[in-house]
Amino acid sequence: NNVNGSINLFQVMAKYDCKNIIFSSSASIYGSSISPLSESSEIGIGITNPYSRTKFMIEQILFDISKSNDGCNWRIINLRYFNPVSAHSSGLIGENPNGIPNNIMPIISQVMVGKIDSMCIFGNDYDTLDGTCIRDFIHIEDLASGHVAALNKLFSATTIYENYNLGTGTGYSVKELIDTMSIVCGKKIKCTNAPRRTGDIDQMFALTNKAKIDLNWVAKKSIVDICRDQYNYINKQI
Repeated sequence: NNVNGSINLFQVMAKYDCKNIIFSSSASIYGSSISPLSESSEIGIGITNPYSRTKFMIEQILFDISKSNDGCNWRIINLRYFNPVSAHSSGLIGENPNGIPNNIMPIISQVMVGKIDSMCIFGNDYDTLDGTCIRDFIHIEDLASGHVAALNKLFSATTIYENYNLGTGTGYSVKELIDTMSIVCGKKIKCTNAPRRTGDIDQMFALTNKAKIDLNWVAKKSIVDICRDQYNYINKQI
């Protein structure tokens, strides 16, 4: 779906001379590259799942388009998301799936409100301070403002092909995220330890200097803001 749908989209865009695109890529295309990760870090090596590989492949297709005979007419920006989480600060928009969630923040939320008894921490023996994976959790409002900054960059250029990390530049462990939510909501989030998942790496977090310089963008929300806004949103759903 990702690759074939993107190829179809790019062909239709070219046909109708619509050659401006911001692609939602993923930090997972860095694979096994060592953090902190800059836009010049190697991509495509050690990718561990099909989703990440499709993101890598689509970036390669867009790069080829930019180098084609028609490339001078395209404006392309790839935004490499790190770990988007939380909810809008109004409490009106957020992630609260009806079924069993796959993402970490909805899982934490369901434990918090008692829908799930406890959550699994997959691996507590990684080479980190507390043994759990470290990730760069970015608030969705920061992610949205990153898109606005990218649009401003896109439409100020005649031709462009650029990659930008959207992250905070700070890594927090899974346990730190859970503990912060426990403090914010005033209730201990029960956890059980489970074996590592295939493909998970010790740590992944961004260098964001390029976005700061080129886009005049930095993430502003802290891990406390992330947990507080998620807590506020979930409370409005009860």
